[in-house]
Amino acid sequence: MQSYPSKSVEKAVEQISKLPGIGKKSALRLALHLLKQEELFTLQLVDALTKLKSDTKFCKTCHNLSDEVECNFCSSDNRDRHILCVVEDFRDVMAIENTHQYHGMYHVLGGLISPMDGVGPADLQIESLLGRLDGTITEVILALSPNMEGDTTAFYLNRKLSSFNLTVSTIARGVPIGGELEYADEVTLGRSILNRIKQG
Repeated sequence: MQSYPSKSVEKAVEQISKLPGIGKKSALRLALHLLKQEELFTLQLVDALTKLKSDTKFCKTCHNLSDEVECNFCSSDNRDRHILCVVEDFRDVMAIENTHQYHGMYHVLGGLISPMDGVGPADLQIESLLGRLDGTITEVILALSPNMEGDTTAFYLNRKLSSFNLTVSTIARGVPIGGELEYADEVTLGRSILNRIKQG
């Protein structure tokens, strides 16, 4: 069992190691690094993390991360309001934006249908998605990870969207089967958006 030079260091390591992908050794390195920094640096880090939790909102329209009630995409006059890209998570929005190939609107589901994990359609932002289809949107792109949960969600959404007068497409399978969208390289993801496949 690791012994620590002080209770403060031990407490810091304990908290830092709760972050994903960070073990006790990495947490100790980070804690000791912070200890060597000027106090102002540590205070700024604490302030940034506190504001991350207290000031970050979810857009009332698309459920993406936002500083305001409505995000930059939903409030922008420069986005194509006829195309709606449906994604699992706000990280997917960032990944798609980094391709610079898509200029439409977004809708963040907040997860994927996964009966094994107890996640059903009612746990996702599906009703609010359907509520946005007022005739302005002519195409819905299902940009979901090509795995079992992504395919299940896409199948469910296809059935729900079939009663609307719009085109439903999915991103081309340049993204590897079983892969996560956020980890796809920007060129592949960009081509997948441009070469999307119409459904039905």
